[in-house]
Parts: sequence; structure tokens; C-alpha cells
Amino acid sequence: MVIFSVYVVNKAGGLIYQYDNYVPRAEAEKTFSYPLDLVLKHHDEKVVVSFGQRDGIKGIKFIVMADPRQSGIDALLRKIYEIYSDFALKNPFYSLEMPIRCELFDQNLKSALEVAEKAGNFGVGS
Repeated sequence: MVIFSVYVVNKAGGLIYQYDNYVPRAEAEKTFSYPLDLVLKHHDEKVVVSFGQRDGIKGIKFIVMADPRQSGIDALLRKIYEIYSDFALKNPFYSLEMPIRCELFDQNLKSALEVAEKAGNFGVGS
């Protein structure tokens, strides 16, 4: 399963953190001459967007964009909240509503996403 992105939005609606977990392979650049022969194909791919807001932090929203088949998104949102409170809020150099620039937050978020993707779910006790 795939988790595409994680976003953290402050109560004013500003993006304070963004992590793109899944980056598609870059295709080689192609040049075309005029007139172009284009064939449009319709792909029915869906993305699940999950919003999380915890009672302890009013206004902060955690957004996870994932494959619809990915299970355990609610548990993953709880884990992201835990990581945020442990490594951003407890950081004496972090100010609320400001962008999150903490290496430990990044490392722990990446490891939580890896665990969630490998397991296909993010169970209790992780």
C-alpha cells in the first residue's frame, strides 16, 4: 500500500509541514514537433484524504493522502500526533503556528510511514 503525502496545517490555514512520501519515477523529457498527435487516456485512480484533529491541540490539522486500500490511517494519524507532540511541541526552539523544522520529527515521521506501508496497517502498540 502507499501513503503519498503528509501535511500539517495550522489553525490559520497555513501549511507548516509537508512531506511527500511517494514520488513517482521521473520520465525522460520529450520534445515534440507541431502538430501534436495526442491520445488521452482516462485512469480511474483514487486517493484517500484523511484529516485528523486531536483534542489536545485545537486548530492543528494532520492530513494524510493515501491509497484507498491502505488500512489503519486513524492509528497512523494518532502516531503522527504523538510524534508532533514529542518532537515539535517539546522542542524549546519551536514556536506554535510556525513551520516545523526539526530533524527528529522528520526521522520519526519517516519511520512511522515505513512501518505503516510495510504492514499495510498501523496497529495498536506500534
